[in-house]
Amino acid sequence: NVYGGVVYGRVLDEVIPRWWEQVPVQRWVVRRSTMVLTPTQALAVDFRTQAWGSPPYNGMTVYRPDFDSWLAGHAVAAGADLITSTVAAGLLRDERGAVVGVRTDRPEGDLPARAVIACDGVNSFLAKEAGLLPRTDPAHLTLGVKEVLDLPAAAIEERFGLAAHEGTDIEMLGATRGIPGGGFLYTSSDTVSIGVVVSLPGLTEAKVRPEDLIADLKAHPAIAPYLRGATIKEYSAHLIPEGGYSAIPELAVDGMVVAGDAAGLCLATGLWLEGVNFAIGSGLAAGRAVAAALAAGDTSARGLAGYRRDLQAGFVLADHKRLRRAPQVVLADRLQQRYPGLLCDLTEGVFTVTNPVPKPGVLRLLRRSATHHQVSLAGLIRDGLAAMRVFR
Repeated sequence: NVYGGVVYGRVLDEVIPRWWEQVPVQRWVVRRSTMVLTPTQALAVDFRTQAWGSPPYNGMTVYRPDFDSWLAGHAVAAGADLITSTVAAGLLRDERGAVVGVRTDRPEGDLPARAVIACDGVNSFLAKEAGLLPRTDPAHLTLGVKEVLDLPAAAIEERFGLAAHEGTDIEMLGATRGIPGGGFLYTSSDTVSIGVVVSLPGLTEAKVRPEDLIADLKAHPAIAPYLRGATIKEYSAHLIPEGGYSAIPELAVDGMVVAGDAAGLCLATGLWLEGVNFAIGSGLAAGRAVAAALAAGDTSARGLAGYRRDLQAGFVLADHKRLRRAPQVVLADRLQQRYPGLLCDLTEGVFTVTNPVPKPGVLRLLRRSATHHQVSLAGLIRDGLAAMRVFR
C-alpha cells in the first residue's frame, strides 16, 4: 500500500506489548523539521530529541510490505485466516438488505460473514455500495505523490546529522507553486522518500504534473544537497481523505462498519498528517465493536453503534473533532501563497546586516514584508488568532 513513510506506533501498545522489540523498523524519527520555502529561500523550525530514540519511541519510518506482513503474522497467530491477491468485488446481503459477507473476484469466491469491516481505502467501493459514501467530494481529497530514492546509509547519516537507526521527518510549506498542500521528506535505512501532498481540485486547476512539483522540490537549494547522487527507486501516488470531521460519513449499516481511509479517518491539519495510526486505531475499535455485537447477537447498525462511541472516547474522533477547523486555516490562500514569502523575507531582513545603514527594526521589516506580499497587519493578526483557536 502507498503511504508517506512515517508510522506512529504507540497505538499498538494494547495489542502487541513491547512491539518496538520486533517491528521491522527502518529508522526511529528523532528529528522533526518544518520548513517554509520560496524558490530561493528556506526558513526552518528544527526540533531534535533523544527521547524519541528510545522506548516507547514516537515515529518510525517503515517499509509497508514488511510492516503489513508483520501485522498480518500477528493476526494469523491470533486465529485469523489471511487471504491475499483477492479483490473484494461487492457485498453479500440477506433478504432484509443486511450485509452478510463479501463477493470476491475468485471463482466461487463468496465469503459469508456475520459482520464485515470495510477497510478498502479512500474510494471505498464497499462503503459506497452500502450507501455510506453516496458521493466523494473532490474538495475533500488530496493527492500524495512521492519518489523513493536510493542513497547509502552512511550518506543519509552524514547529511542529516543522524546516528545509525535514527531518522528525520521534514515537512514543507511553499513547495507546491501555490497549489494548496505541502512537501515532505523522510529518511529510511538506505532510501529517502520525498514528495508532495496537494489539493486535487487545485492540481487540476493549475494544470501541473505532480512529478514536476517533486522535481522542483528536489532541485530546491535547501533540499538538493541532501539528495546529491541519489537515484530513483520507486514512484507512487495515493489519494488521501482530508475532509476532516465534517466529512466523516456514517460508520455502520446492518452487518458492516467502515474504518481507516474508507471512513475518511486521516488527520490532516498542517502540523500533523497522520493516517496509519488512525487506521490502526479505528481498526481496533471496529474489532471491539464487532466482537461485542456478535456476543450480544445483534449486528444491526444499532448493535454496532458502539463503534462510533469507542472512536469518540479515544483519540481517533476526539482529535478530528478538536481540529475540525484546521483544514480551512492551513489551506487558506494567504497561508499557502503569501505567508511563505512574507516569513522568509522578514527573516532575511532581520538577519541581513545593513551597515552603514542603521538596522530598520523588526516591526518596520514586518510592515515592509507584509505590504510587499499584500497582507495587512490586521489580516495577519486575524489569521494568527484563528490558528490559535484551532490549535489551542
